[in-house]
Amino acid sequence: QVQLVESGGGLVQAGGSLRLSCAASGTIVSIKSMGWYRQAPGNQRELVAAMASGGSTTYADSVKGRFAVSRDNAKNTTYLQMNSLKPEDTAVYYCHARVWSDYPLPPRYLEVWGQGTLVTVSS
Repeated sequence: QVQLVESGGGLVQAGGSLRLSCAASGTIVSIKSMGWYRQAPGNQRELVAAMASGGSTTYADSVKGRFAVSRDNAKNTTYLQMNSLKPEDTAVYYCHARVWSDYPLPPRYLEVWGQGTLVTVSS
């Protein structure tokens, strides 16, 4: 079917930067949107940033001006550039995609999640 593979998490000091990547593969006809969510211990999963196929973007208020989401449609890949990281950004970051898939039949939209990558920001 469809899989998302993330990379780029790790440990960084406050004020530093990280770049996450997420590549989609499988029975993909088109990708309606790709984005990133995060979940810190004891918290609900929350939207961080997302980009629709037309290029429009959505950001959580807490990351506006610091994070930037982008897509390489030819590679079915999305990126999250995270700058000026803060300890409160520490969380597991999950890639998400809404994908139009034609297998297995019938064709349908799939909501797909990556396995998650840990981002730890030390103070």
